[in-house]
Amino acid sequence: MSTTYKRILLKVSGEVLAGEKGHGIDNETTLAVCSVIKECCELGVQVGVVVGGGNFWRGRSSENMDRTKADHIGMLATVMNSLALGDALSQLGVDVRVMSAVPIPQVCETYNKDAAVRNLEKGRVVIFGGGTGCPYFSTDTTAALRAAEIGAEVYFKATNVDGVYDKDPNKFVDAVKYDTLTHTKVLAEGLKVMDSTAASLCRENGIDILVFNLTDPQNVICAIKGEKIGTLVTE
Repeated sequence: MSTTYKRILLKVSGEVLAGEKGHGIDNETTLAVCSVIKECCELGVQVGVVVGGGNFWRGRSSENMDRTKADHIGMLATVMNSLALGDALSQLGVDVRVMSAVPIPQVCETYNKDAAVRNLEKGRVVIFGGGTGCPYFSTDTTAALRAAEIGAEVYFKATNVDGVYDKDPNKFVDAVKYDTLTHTKVLAEGLKVMDSTAASLCRENGIDILVFNLTDPQNVICAIKGEKIGTLVTE
């Protein structure tokens, strides 16, 4: 079966892994996501994954909390999610490597771009934890950065929404969903696709972004086959 893409960067939000519980890691949901990643590999697609940490930690616990410390906690949350994804993939028989931008050698490999690419070329799934390794950068930016570094053809932003709208569809019944957008329009109009740093990185490196709903994990398969789902951001 032919696929549109050969190497993808899949960004999974932490909230998705929480399932209906809304917090922590829901095993059934995590296995469902990993089953689809396994299917991608079986179709010959090389898969890099960045996972958020919102199911454990979001922002600061108080206005007085130091931003750097808060971001460090968030980085560790992404490592926890990465390890959980890696374990679920292993249970399904998928060869996987977890790499962290924050060195924790007793827990997982430290991120190295060349090693990551070699693993992808060998058919292994590579999960990137620890954010960029620096505070003040979101996991959206991490995903854009890793997509550029590994030479991914597309950045799949898999969330709890089915695309990009001109305004919040939960508040406005007349909100209009975009099928396609340009990076320039996203940045110029401040559309809520991702933060501007991530969007700029994708524009500057010619990386398409596909925003779609991961409530049905099979949407990932639809996406790699080139079916029209979600919103495609391209130049």
